[in-house]
Amino acid sequence: MRAFAHLLDRLSLTASRNAKLTLIEDFLRGAADPDRGYALAALTGALSFDAAKPAFIRKAVEARMDAQLFAWSYDYVGDLAETVALVWPARPGANREPELSEVVEALKATSRAEAQKLIEGWLDALDADGRWALLKLMTGGLRVGVSSRLAKQACANLGGVAIGEIEEVWHAIEPPYGDLFAWLEGRSERPSPDAPGRFRPVMLAQAVDEAVDFARLDPADYAAEWKWDGIRVQAVSERGERRLYTRTGDDISATFPDVLEALDFEGALDGELLVMRDGAIASFGDLQQRLNRKTVDAKLMAAHPAGIRAYDLLLDGEEDLRGLPFAERRQRLEAFVGRLSTTRIDLSPLQPFETWEGLANLRAAPPPGDPAIAEGLMLKRWNSVYEPGRPKGPWFKWKRDPHLVDAVLMYAQRGHGKRSSYYSDYTFGVWREDETGDRKLTPVGKAYFGFTDEELKQIDKFVRDNTVERFGPVRSVRADLEFGLVFEVAFEGLQRSTRHKSGVAMRFPRINRIRWDKPSREADALSTLERMLD
Repeated sequence: MRAFAHLLDRLSLTASRNAKLTLIEDFLRGAADPDRGYALAALTGALSFDAAKPAFIRKAVEARMDAQLFAWSYDYVGDLAETVALVWPARPGANREPELSEVVEALKATSRAEAQKLIEGWLDALDADGRWALLKLMTGGLRVGVSSRLAKQACANLGGVAIGEIEEVWHAIEPPYGDLFAWLEGRSERPSPDAPGRFRPVMLAQAVDEAVDFARLDPADYAAEWKWDGIRVQAVSERGERRLYTRTGDDISATFPDVLEALDFEGALDGELLVMRDGAIASFGDLQQRLNRKTVDAKLMAAHPAGIRAYDLLLDGEEDLRGLPFAERRQRLEAFVGRLSTTRIDLSPLQPFETWEGLANLRAAPPPGDPAIAEGLMLKRWNSVYEPGRPKGPWFKWKRDPHLVDAVLMYAQRGHGKRSSYYSDYTFGVWREDETGDRKLTPVGKAYFGFTDEELKQIDKFVRDNTVERFGPVRSVRADLEFGLVFEVAFEGLQRSTRHKSGVAMRFPRINRIRWDKPSREADALSTLERMLD
């Protein structure tokens, strides 16, 4: 457990992607089985424990110390695991420190009634770093800046193989991945990827550099289609198994049973998951009503019917098409979708163009209808094979330029992980006239990225120095016509929303820059955003 705790601590304090990669690779090379396999499962989100919930942790610590003192400590620190790790009043005579595999296997087998006693014993035996790692493991919220793909890349580096080979077999193996490590270390053959309904690593696009790329590329070599504003999915129906995956391989089948029912074919489609009503695409906000839910009811599915707009075909029957050029895959896709008897899957149409200038005009002024809510355009070379990862040259994404508005900071909340000591989640607003003609701020969005570490420290100090009210972990800062901190906010899109007091909701808002120089009264008005909607 100590080695795993040390790994998480180093990862949480390391900003560099390559440095994180090296830390994980070194750990996997030096740790023993099955501990390293369970550590990999934790980093990739493959572990969950029904018997260990945050409520159990709160109950355990409040049985050892004053509940109000713990509440104050939690409010100050801002992270449950870190707070408990620091304040836990350990009892003498605790057993030895548990191994990581011992913790995982016990939590998988224990009942909820037994979990609290186990947790207390482990917390007594571990030091502060070990307690923090244990609690992060139990709650599943590591928050150490490591994606599932980065952990898989460390495995690939360990074995000197391409990450696509890891992703091909990932859904056919289980923690603690003894067969995976045996292959990577040359002790056995590669695990078979031949699991029905498996995920196939996706091909990604490079962002286009208009000045450089268009000067060297021939438009006749590329097909264009809209970049739809949903989420990338892979729909697989293979030998009786139906699955719906995100582009990172997360299985979201349970959240979209209506889509799963429509997969009445043998093959694997690449496409965009969207809410579609009578063939028309709804806004991303509609799709958000369906995302990140463990269960969905009939009412929600009827109100927000999901479907797939297909743009590539990876498997046709039992034939793997990924080695074919895009032009041929596209012909196969058109025939494949044409044979389907469902309205939940349709075809992403190609957009004819002859010059880059003509395509730029289309991107700037799309025709009415669905393209008006697309994110931009995709460019795909006609002769490109379907290659996992992000190869340079075959595919490009040409997103629309982001919208910009000036907004005033209204509320701030503590972050998580290495940001748990800083106010790093910001709610901002724009000016709105009330019935009497007075200008008041109304919230329009929330952002927690787009600034440097140094800027974070400056904003955090501003929040602490100008707090006017507290609401649990949230602080209200001074924001009026005479005083306030202005953010230039960039966002990808805007839509009407009955859930927000302002009546609008932003798509992917981020802090573009901090306008220390701009008076708060000169920030934008809600009418500016309403004109953008129109």
